[in-house]
Amino acid sequence: MRNLSFLYKNLIAYALVLTALTIPNLVCSAEESTVINETDYIEETSYDSNTAYISDIEILGSNIIKPDYILSKMKLKKGELYDKDLMQQDLKTIYKLGYFTERMKAIPVKNSNGTISLKIIVEENIPVTDFTVEGNTVVSTEEIMQYLLPLKGKPQNIAAINKAIEQINQCYYNKGYILSKIDSIYDDPDGTLNISITEGRINSISIKGNEKTKEYVIERNIMTEPGTVYNENQMKQDLVRLYSTQAFKDVNRTIEASPDDPDKYDITIELKEQRTASVSLGGGLDSATGVFGSVGISDNNFRGRNQRVSVSGMVGSGVMMSDSSILNRINYQGEISFFEPHFLNADNSLMSKIYYRDLGSYTIPLATERRIGLEGTIAHRMKTNKRMSSTLTLGGEYVDFKEGDFPKIAGMYRSHGLDIKDRAKELEGGFFLRVAPGLSYDSRDSAINPRHGVLASVKFEEAFGLSHFNQTNGRLTGMAKKYIPVAKKSSLTITGRGGLKVHGSSEFPEFMAYRLGGPYTIRGYKVNGVGTGTSFIMGSAELATPIPFSDRLKLAFLQNLRITFWVDAGTVFNPTTSSIIYDRPNHAISAGIGLKINMPGVGPLSIDYGFPLTNPGPNGNKHGYFTFGVGDMMY
Repeated sequence: MRNLSFLYKNLIAYALVLTALTIPNLVCSAEESTVINETDYIEETSYDSNTAYISDIEILGSNIIKPDYILSKMKLKKGELYDKDLMQQDLKTIYKLGYFTERMKAIPVKNSNGTISLKIIVEENIPVTDFTVEGNTVVSTEEIMQYLLPLKGKPQNIAAINKAIEQINQCYYNKGYILSKIDSIYDDPDGTLNISITEGRINSISIKGNEKTKEYVIERNIMTEPGTVYNENQMKQDLVRLYSTQAFKDVNRTIEASPDDPDKYDITIELKEQRTASVSLGGGLDSATGVFGSVGISDNNFRGRNQRVSVSGMVGSGVMMSDSSILNRINYQGEISFFEPHFLNADNSLMSKIYYRDLGSYTIPLATERRIGLEGTIAHRMKTNKRMSSTLTLGGEYVDFKEGDFPKIAGMYRSHGLDIKDRAKELEGGFFLRVAPGLSYDSRDSAINPRHGVLASVKFEEAFGLSHFNQTNGRLTGMAKKYIPVAKKSSLTITGRGGLKVHGSSEFPEFMAYRLGGPYTIRGYKVNGVGTGTSFIMGSAELATPIPFSDRLKLAFLQNLRITFWVDAGTVFNPTTSSIIYDRPNHAISAGIGLKINMPGVGPLSIDYGFPLTNPGPNGNKHGYFTFGVGDMMY
């Protein structure tokens, strides 16, 4: 094999060559003329060489490959009886090393003492002196060279070259370039190995199946472009983005070689749209609204532009499953929301809403509360770090409080030695302008049932009191979660969160205070049951595990169901008047068990039963409570 000159696609012929190999095994010496063919032996010797011992084995013609390496691969060894059959096998073994041509000889030379000196003559392939690589654009030549450089300076070896080619292909595949391949490989007379790569470029991208959704909406979610090298990882991200729009119930892609150029490919995005407009009527029992009825109209693909519009209203009978600080009365709530996923550019989204709420206040005890507000949040994905995003919330809100049960609240003030005149400060509302920048980090492996990664956020909110400037204040809130895998399907979540008033006078509005207790903070306590204050700190540890044997039942909703075992602990600082008159403990530790299921379009729905491990206070229950929560625990 003095000149390699072969196409990579024909490397498989190497295996056939080895199978059908015919080696002229032993060439005669002057003292013993023995020629071993594939099927028979012709001996022209006056002695029986199979009874002679080998006194020495010498490898001749091996200039680059060390003789010791060849000897280590042979079955015949110095000091053993010479065996022609083993010699023939050893010659085949030497050839299969890949460094030598088929022209090799084994010459047994009879010594005067009756032993044999075995001389094996080989001829090395021409050595690899250099490399050229062409056609690569997405993988650097330097990276490809790391697989080729071990071949340099050694005789050409088909097996070693084939291994290097497989490594280069695997390198492309690991990066997502699954259509890339080695197109050809050949050598020059000077030993230079030339490699040509076809990376699999995209000829065209077509979209099928969209009837309502505008094509530009689909295209802006597809980062893959014609003329680029196809990357499966990038395409999967594109399909996930399309599916996340909630406009489609199925998203797939097909790949076909272009009829105009077999080295290029045509990509087809196949979509199945789902019904996105809905009208809902409902009702139930809620810890903040009591028995309630609701109506809603929504469209998750408004005008085929992937915008989401929702109009909802709710009427509640009054607060139930809450403590005595919340006035039991009819409440009304209404909201109009609009979501634009592509605000100005693909890295921004806009969520806006207008709301109206009239209910028994859960922020000011025994008061009625009315809120009218407008709010918009711009979210921005960081280009420098895809796991990070920033938010900016702007909003205006009118808040009004009225006394709901003056005799009762007056009695509570007197019993705690407080001046009832201070009640007016509690009921003070007004107009507020809110500005809240935030930053979040998300490295979770899944948003549904995460087992690895971190979720963290921090937000600063400045509330400008337009009616009473002394109510202006700034608050800083942060949260961090660490997900740790346990066994095969379970996970342990460690959570820490905290918040504090950064600035503001003593006239800090009580309805803006931090609150602990309820489904989103310290479970096992009612809403506000731990206390309210100008700052807080808390932590949680939660083990989530699937229901045993649920995978055998083949019920889809069970796959997202988790049993949870948890411990919560927290403290509020600088307690408000509400905490004082209700003798709330201001710090608490609880433990419990729960069920969590992820509802599509809603998020995690949690049902927990918690037991206070510390003093629940005179208005709490030492036996604990059920709590119901929709969405993640947050602040």
